[in-house]
Parts: sequence; structure tokens; C-alpha cells
Amino acid sequence: MSEILVVGSVAYDTISTPNGKVEKTLGGSANYFSLASSLYSKVNVVGVVGDDYNIDDLEMLKSRKVCVEGLQQMPGKTFHWEGKYEFDMNEAITIETQLNVFESFDPTLPDGYKNSDYVFLANIDPNLQLNVLEQIKEPRLVGADTMNFWISSKKDSLKEVLKKVDVLLINEGEARDLTGNWNTIAAAREICAMGPKGVVIKRGEYGFVMYADGQYFILPAFPVETVIDPTGAGDTFAGGFFGYLAKTKEGFSFSHLKQACIHGCLLASFTVEGFGVESIKSVSWTDVEKRMSNYYKVIAYNS
Repeated sequence: MSEILVVGSVAYDTISTPNGKVEKTLGGSANYFSLASSLYSKVNVVGVVGDDYNIDDLEMLKSRKVCVEGLQQMPGKTFHWEGKYEFDMNEAITIETQLNVFESFDPTLPDGYKNSDYVFLANIDPNLQLNVLEQIKEPRLVGADTMNFWISSKKDSLKEVLKKVDVLLINEGEARDLTGNWNTIAAAREICAMGPKGVVIKRGEYGFVMYADGQYFILPAFPVETVIDPTGAGDTFAGGFFGYLAKTKEGFSFSHLKQACIHGCLLASFTVEGFGVESIKSVSWTDVEKRMSNYYKVIAYNS
């Protein structure tokens, strides 16, 4: 079985949306990614938590084929993000960020993780992303995410990361900041010129734009009538994306990336139906297959 490595944040989030509010619910890029990709393959997670991390949350990850050997525990509190969404559910408004133990995060891979076939560098300091890449032996495919903060503060390091990854998965705002181009189609091409073989630009409720091999692939999101909380949808997309590639043991090709995008899109649609990871953690493979069937009906043009 192909193994997936994810390096990212493990957090407790406080989230407000027009549909309610939750206090310190389980979140973080590594958790969203792991819960999605574990539906497809074994997942090795690298992150850091404080001594306040709930043992039940750890056991929940283990129950989903997630190896937590690389999850460091340090004295102090787990990373905490507080944010809110108003009626534009595509844009999060950050109220407070408490890095806590995440501030001194130094990702060290257990020996068993160094041979992971698929690697996803979630949204962390690009210098740490480079550090992880130095520890990996011969990955089949490497992907990365980033955010506006790193684009503005550590762009040179980020550009070094882009030279070493196969695919970048970011949102529209990040694509604009990275390229200075407000045209998403043009921005995708410019990002690939920086090094990645492909780029997926996530567009929230409007779906995604994927560019690779000189070709575009664009689809809408799965229609969800009531979006409860969009937090983590992008990381879940990445989990479905890499999960599909790992399950099928495929590398980089345009046709395989198209299918990976569809799976990412579907997994993200589950996440937004609940606060934090509450929805995605209970999704089964049967649920995925059923939603896949419904999604094909949405995007069909010849029937």
C-alpha cells in the first residue's frame, strides 16, 4: 500500500459562522488532510501538540489508519486559531492566532516516514517545508500549500520550495499574491513557470482551476445548500487529491490529476457540512461513492 506523509498544523479552533459558534473544536491542516486521505491509504502525520491535546482525538486519528508516531507532544498548549465567517463564506476573518507549541515546531521525520511515496507539505513556514524535503528519500509525488503570510514574509524561501514540488495547491487570493496577477487563469500558468509541474487553485463554492501540461481543468464545487463551516475545506481537498493518487498508485499525469481534483472536491464538500472535523471524520467510502455518482450527474453535459 502506498503511504502518504503530511506535515502541518494540529489545532483547536474557535469558529463563528452565521450558523453558530464552536469553542476549541479539533482542526488544523494535518487533521483535515489526514481524515480525508485516510479513506484511501495509510497516512503518516508529522505535527506538534501540547499537553492539553485530548487522548480521544488521538485515538480517533489512529482508528482511521493514521500513524501518529511523528506527532510530537510538548509542554504547553496546542495551536489555537479563532476566526469567523460572515455571509461571504469564502473568506475567513482571523480574530486571534495563538501559535503556542507550534511556534517552536521543528519537523523531524521518524525513519519509517522517510520512504513515504506521496508527500504533502501543508501550510507551514517554507523553511520548514525545505527541511522536510531534505529528510525524504525518493517520493513519488510532492505537493505543497502556503498562505499570504509566507508569500509576503518569506517569498525567497517559498520560491525554493516551488522548485522542488510537483504540484501546488492554493486558493485564489494566494495565487494573486504570489503572482501579482488577478486573472486566475493567467496566474496558474505563471505559478507553473516558477517550478511546479501543476497547480490547483481552490475557489471555495466555485470549485477549482487546475493547470498542468499546458492544459486547464475547471469544475464547480459539489452543490451544498447549507454550508455550516468552510474551515479546512482546502486541506480536505488536498487529502482527497493525494488519497486518490496514493490509492491508485499513480504519479503525475494530466488525466490522473483530473480525477484527483474530483475526489478532492467531493471530500471538501463533506467538511463544510459541519463545524471543524465533525463531518469529515464520520465519512465512509460508501458516502464518497454515493456523492461521486451525484456529482457526475451535476457535471454531465451529454445527458
